[in-house]
Amino acid sequence: MKVEKVKYVLWAADWQRCLGFYRELFGGVVSFESEVWSEIVVAGATLGIHGGGEGKRTWTGLSFQLDDLRAGIARLQECGGTLAREPEDTPEDPLHLAMCIDPEGNEFMMTQRRH
Repeated sequence: MKVEKVKYVLWAADWQRCLGFYRELFGGVVSFESEVWSEIVVAGATLGIHGGGEGKRTWTGLSFQLDDLRAGIARLQECGGTLAREPEDTPEDPLHLAMCIDPEGNEFMMTQRRH
């Protein structure tokens, strides 16, 4: 047996809006697109977008590590996402972390490694 691909699935009430959001925010490349199931590749990882979601706010556990978190936050808001929590700098936490919400209600993290 060989694993061919790992996918992380998000639900979307508006699948086209969801695809557009991740394409615009992270420069994702759509590899498959349909009303029921779509796939977009971001930094080598595949996000599956499943149409038919309810648009409810849902924690996903998904995280995107960026080289510039402040620029990512600005872009998030330009693309229609919401910043749920500003990054907090603490001596104990090695990552800068911003809690974010996509237009479909999916919560995710954007991080930046400390240098």
